Amino acid sequence: MSERDEVVAVIPAYNEAATIRDLVERSLKIVPNVVVVDDGSTDATAAQLEDLPVALLRNQRNLGKSASLWRGFEYALGRGARCVVTLDGDGQHRPEDIRRLIAAAERFPGSIVIGARLHDKKNFPLQRYYANLIARFWISWAAGYPIADTQSGFRVYPAALLARLGRRERSWAGFVLESEILIAAERRGVRSVAVQIPGIYPAHARPSHFRTVRDFARIAMMVAGQLLIRGMYPSGLWRSLTLPVAIDAMPEAPGSSGGPLADAVGEKAVSPPRSTGI
Repeated sequence: MSERDEVVAVIPAYNEAATIRDLVERSLKIVPNVVVVDDGSTDATAAQLEDLPVALLRNQRNLGKSASLWRGFEYALGRGARCVVTLDGDGQHRPEDIRRLIAAAERFPGSIVIGARLHDKKNFPLQRYYANLIARFWISWAAGYPIADTQSGFRVYPAALLARLGRRERSWAGFVLESEILIAAERRGVRSVAVQIPGIYPAHARPSHFRTVRDFARIAMMVAGQLLIRGMYPSGLWRSLTLPVAIDAMPEAPGSSGGPLADAVGEKAVSPPRSTGI
């Protein structure tokens, strides 16, 4: 992954006119190939990008984050990407941290790299913090190993994994896909490693498109189905509670608060085994 041209950044965006230009300009300084998927925005999201060297894909109507991500994935794969970076369009992820996630992907080839925020409790909205902990418990159970942050959209995916995922992994709309991929990937021998990033929730940010009750209910239904298929997967529950969380041993990101991520999730931080499923 030494060639920058082999990395494609995919940014799904829905009504992100206030943040998208700054986010993309900063991303372009690190990754020359940036794809923005405008998910039927009704504001000036697309207009903010008119003079920037990015690929702009536009959904005619709002299809949800899952469909937008898949459209971006297919675009990246069609252009020979070796890995795909995803980050949200609302400014909650720092493009400068892309370097750290890519460096982790180089150290652990074949793994999904997740920018994990749960160490940064002080900057997390309290309701979302505990909702994320609950989601983390259930998704880690279904995946069969502990995952540091299952709801972060700041990730690096190996292209070889994305190329192997089919329609079964895109059966849910909205925000469920990012949880579903983690479970499907583990069944293909691919696990995740976390990189600590700060939790960024600007005081005057737009309301989140994530609807806590509705979207967590969808995630819960997906996880329940996965567990029922595997007879409630008791061995997966045991491993998710007893194995250490895989965290890349990198310096803490500037501007983040709180102690090491491993302290926050109550488990020892270790490097993951090399993924072999792809």
